[in-house]
Amino acid sequence: MKVFVAGASGRVGQELVSRLAARGYEVIAASRNAESRQWPTGVVAQDFDFHADVEAMTAQVRGSDAVVFTAGSRGKDLLQTDAFGAVKLMRAAAAAGISRFIMLSSIFSLQPEKWEQEPSLKNITDYNIAKFFADEWLTRLSGLEWTLVQPSVLEEEAGTGLIELYPQHDGSIPIPDVAEVLARVLDTPSTVGKVLTIKRGDEPIADALARA
Repeated sequence: MKVFVAGASGRVGQELVSRLAARGYEVIAASRNAESRQWPTGVVAQDFDFHADVEAMTAQVRGSDAVVFTAGSRGKDLLQTDAFGAVKLMRAAAAAGISRFIMLSSIFSLQPEKWEQEPSLKNITDYNIAKFFADEWLTRLSGLEWTLVQPSVLEEEAGTGLIELYPQHDGSIPIPDVAEVLARVLDTPSTVGKVLTIKRGDEPIADALARA
């Protein structure tokens, strides 16, 4: 399988690219200035701009079997990257005949009623709104075989291989565990059409996804 990872230079994206390459996937690592970075052997780097139009994006993703969106502007470009950029990439995937689309999002992105209840979400309302509209498009309008992965607060620490699926409240999760969830989703057809809310927990990732 050839996987197009958009936002590959980000914290989750880099970890995901490494894991997919180690599993033997053909990987296109796409991000701004991707071609100037070091990647694992066999990974194809491709400069990619979320400000580009759908036609340009379509040409870049064509030939891939799946697209994984891992990008995030960290509040600096919410409309062009996190919201409209994600939608354009979905439309590009559809135009290129790619049905499988995996979206990295944020916990409770589709539940605005929780944004004021969870401490980690209170002060990032604009980000939550951007993710809400992108995720609504994915799940309701894209027509793709989608999986939406909603992690809690990302922590730069060693992964545990354990998660809690569908938590009632926010928490945190190591970045390697988020990347592992994304990688395993590609091998788990039952996750198509699922919104996977995750945080650190005590269930092995493979077991959690098997019952998702």
